[in-house]
Amino acid sequence: MHNKHLSPNPYPLTPKITPNPYSLSPNKKAVIFNIMRYSIHDGPGIRTTVFFKGCPLSCKWCHNPESLLQNPQEVFNKKKCINCAFCKGSANAVDCPSGAREVIGYEITVGGLLDEIKKDTLFYEQSGGGVTFSGGEPFFQADFLLETLKECNKDYIKTAIDTSGYCDAGVLLEAAKYTDWFLYDIKFIDPVKHNEYCGFSNEIILENLKKLSCVKTKILIRIPVIPSINDDLQEMSAVFEYIKPLSNIETVHLLPYHNIHGDKYKRLGMNYELSSVPEKSANIDEIVKLFGCGFKVKVGG
Repeated sequence: MHNKHLSPNPYPLTPKITPNPYSLSPNKKAVIFNIMRYSIHDGPGIRTTVFFKGCPLSCKWCHNPESLLQNPQEVFNKKKCINCAFCKGSANAVDCPSGAREVIGYEITVGGLLDEIKKDTLFYEQSGGGVTFSGGEPFFQADFLLETLKECNKDYIKTAIDTSGYCDAGVLLEAAKYTDWFLYDIKFIDPVKHNEYCGFSNEIILENLKKLSCVKTKILIRIPVIPSINDDLQEMSAVFEYIKPLSNIETVHLLPYHNIHGDKYKRLGMNYELSSVPEKSANIDEIVKLFGCGFKVKVGG
């Protein structure tokens, strides 16, 4: 059950790369919606996290709903509106004097993004950090991502990709040549539940994780723990058994659920379906013990 707000998925169940409207060049563009500096939760050390717009999945608990569509979006924050009616005479949301109307997302070139990334080089060198590409789904704009990874590699900037794994396997493995860390999300083993709560089945995701574990890159597994949805011990045990024999998995991060992002959905004109889900899983201690039998475990980002 696919989110009606999303554009058609470029990755069918046997995914092929969809032609990108931008050619490969230093002036190639992607749409991002944020660059967060001094991040300590998106890989080792101090990092700059680049958030891409566009995602093939539609996870019901997504805490970045502004990332789902690839195009820039105008949003309205009623709480900030001062009823000045200025917007009635302007076609430009950024002219709003109170900031009630704004555009989320903007185009950037590979060169422009590299300039932003390089501003934090000193912090990378001192902390062992680097840049993390997140989203949305970074592989939704795969050509741009690959070119940026290669340029970072030339400048000895350490890289990480935060991904759902729902992408073309060939592109994933090509990116692995230039990536030090993968922050790889696993939500379910059960394909039916994955389809129900994320919009598509997870065969591609699980197969891609197996393929990625066979190459020389470090993998950090991220598991959102959603009460009453995927936090039962049967489902979590299935995740544990699936990843246990795989190579190169350094750590498992268990991400507690929170619903503080409900206001984002309102500003985007979207309905948040999980507002009644409790924030703390009653099984979290047992889940920590389970994954602690085979991996280093961290609760939180």
